[in-house]
Amino acid sequence: MDTAQLFGARSRVLAELQARNHASSAAGNALEDAVRDRKWWAEQWPEGEMYVAGLVAQDVQDALIDAAGRWPVCLDCDGAPLHTLHIQPDLGGPHPVWVCEESGREIAPLGKLRPPGPAGPTS
Repeated sequence: MDTAQLFGARSRVLAELQARNHASSAAGNALEDAVRDRKWWAEQWPEGEMYVAGLVAQDVQDALIDAAGRWPVCLDCDGAPLHTLHIQPDLGGPHPVWVCEESGREIAPLGKLRPPGPAGPTS
Protein backbone atom coordinates (compact mmCIF):
# COMPACT_ATOMS: atom_id res chain seq x y z
CA MET A 1 0.00 0.00 0.00
CA ASP A 2 1.34 3.39 -1.03
CA THR A 3 1.23 5.44 2.18
CA ALA A 4 1.11 8.64 0.10
CA GLN A 5 -2.44 7.66 -0.89
CA LEU A 6 -3.40 7.36 2.79
CA PHE A 7 -1.72 10.62 3.78
CA GLY A 8 -3.40 12.34 0.85
CA ALA A 9 -6.80 10.95 1.84
CA ARG A 10 -6.33 12.04 5.46
CA SER A 11 -5.22 15.51 4.36
CA ARG A 12 -8.10 16.04 1.95
CA VAL A 13 -10.79 14.89 4.39
CA LEU A 14 -9.27 16.92 7.23
CA ALA A 15 -9.35 19.98 4.97
CA GLU A 16 -13.08 19.35 4.40
CA LEU A 17 -13.73 18.95 8.13
CA GLN A 18 -11.91 22.22 8.83
CA ALA A 19 -13.62 24.07 5.99
CA ARG A 20 -17.04 23.13 7.33
CA ASN A 21 -16.22 23.62 11.03
CA HIS A 22 -16.38 19.94 11.92
CA ALA A 23 -12.75 19.39 12.97
CA SER A 24 -13.56 18.00 16.43
CA SER A 25 -11.99 15.20 18.42
CA ALA A 26 -14.85 12.90 17.37
CA ALA A 27 -14.23 13.76 13.73
CA GLY A 28 -10.49 13.27 14.16
CA ASN A 29 -11.08 9.85 15.70
CA ALA A 30 -13.47 8.92 12.90
CA LEU A 31 -10.88 10.03 10.34
CA GLU A 32 -8.08 8.00 11.95
CA ASP A 33 -10.35 4.93 12.16
CA ALA A 34 -11.30 5.31 8.51
CA VAL A 35 -7.68 5.67 7.39
CA ARG A 36 -6.65 2.61 9.40
CA ASP A 37 -9.53 0.52 8.06
CA ARG A 38 -8.96 1.60 4.45
CA LYS A 39 -5.25 0.86 4.76
CA TRP A 40 -6.15 -2.74 5.57
CA TRP A 41 -8.76 -2.76 2.78
CA ALA A 42 -6.24 -1.50 0.19
CA GLU A 43 -3.66 -4.03 1.34
CA GLN A 44 -6.20 -6.76 0.58
CA TRP A 45 -7.11 -5.22 -2.80
CA PRO A 46 -4.09 -3.28 -4.14
CA GLU A 47 -5.94 -2.30 -7.33
CA GLY A 48 -8.35 -0.39 -5.10
CA GLU A 49 -5.79 2.12 -3.84
CA MET A 50 -7.14 4.76 -6.21
CA TYR A 51 -10.47 4.63 -4.35
CA VAL A 52 -9.09 5.20 -0.84
CA ALA A 53 -9.63 8.97 -0.57
CA GLY A 54 -13.29 8.90 -1.53
CA LEU A 55 -13.94 5.89 0.66
CA VAL A 56 -12.28 7.54 3.65
CA ALA A 57 -14.54 10.58 3.12
CA GLN A 58 -17.61 8.33 2.97
CA ASP A 59 -16.52 6.45 6.09
CA VAL A 60 -16.09 9.69 8.04
CA GLN A 61 -19.41 10.99 6.78
CA ASP A 62 -21.13 7.80 7.96
CA ALA A 63 -19.38 7.88 11.34
CA LEU A 64 -20.36 11.50 11.99
CA ILE A 65 -24.05 11.20 11.21
CA ASP A 66 -24.90 10.06 14.75
CA ALA A 67 -22.25 12.06 16.62
CA ALA A 68 -22.32 15.38 14.80
CA GLY A 69 -25.19 15.29 12.33
CA ARG A 70 -25.11 15.77 8.61
CA TRP A 71 -21.73 16.58 7.12
CA PRO A 72 -21.00 18.21 4.80
CA VAL A 73 -24.18 20.11 4.13
CA CYS A 74 -24.86 21.76 0.81
CA LEU A 75 -24.34 25.53 0.79
CA ASP A 76 -25.29 25.99 -2.86
CA CYS A 77 -29.06 25.40 -2.85
CA ASP A 78 -30.66 28.59 -1.55
CA GLY A 79 -34.02 28.07 0.09
CA ALA A 80 -33.86 24.27 0.02
CA PRO A 81 -34.22 22.20 3.16
CA LEU A 82 -30.97 21.15 4.83
CA HIS A 83 -29.34 18.39 2.81
CA THR A 84 -25.92 16.84 2.41
CA LEU A 85 -23.31 16.29 -0.22
CA HIS A 86 -22.21 12.81 -1.22
CA ILE A 87 -19.04 11.49 -2.80
CA GLN A 88 -19.34 10.37 -6.40
CA PRO A 89 -18.67 7.93 -7.87
CA ASP A 90 -20.08 5.65 -5.17
CA LEU A 91 -16.90 3.63 -4.87
CA GLY A 92 -15.04 6.87 -4.25
CA GLY A 93 -12.60 7.23 -7.09
CA PRO A 94 -10.43 7.61 -8.88
CA HIS A 95 -11.35 11.33 -8.84
CA PRO A 96 -13.90 11.76 -6.04
CA VAL A 97 -16.14 14.80 -6.05
CA TRP A 98 -18.82 16.09 -3.71
CA VAL A 99 -22.26 16.10 -5.34
CA CYS A 100 -25.45 17.73 -4.04
CA GLU A 101 -28.04 15.11 -3.10
CA GLU A 102 -30.89 17.43 -4.13
CA SER A 103 -29.76 18.93 -7.44
CA GLY A 104 -27.24 16.29 -8.50
CA ARG A 105 -24.75 19.08 -9.30
CA GLU A 106 -21.05 18.59 -8.75
CA ILE A 107 -20.01 20.97 -5.97
CA ALA A 108 -16.26 20.43 -5.52
CA PRO A 109 -13.50 17.86 -5.82
CA LEU A 110 -12.66 16.12 -2.56
CA GLY A 111 -10.40 18.44 -0.56
CA LYS A 112 -11.75 21.64 -2.15
CA LEU A 113 -15.02 22.40 -0.33
CA ARG A 114 -15.42 26.06 0.43
CA PRO A 115 -16.18 27.22 3.96
CA PRO A 116 -19.55 28.75 4.73
CA GLY A 117 -19.90 32.47 4.21
CA PRO A 118 -20.46 34.84 7.11
CA ALA A 119 -24.22 34.26 7.03
CA GLY A 120 -24.08 30.64 5.93
CA PRO A 121 -24.54 27.49 7.97
CA THR A 122 -21.62 26.18 9.99
CA SER A 123 -22.09 22.47 9.49
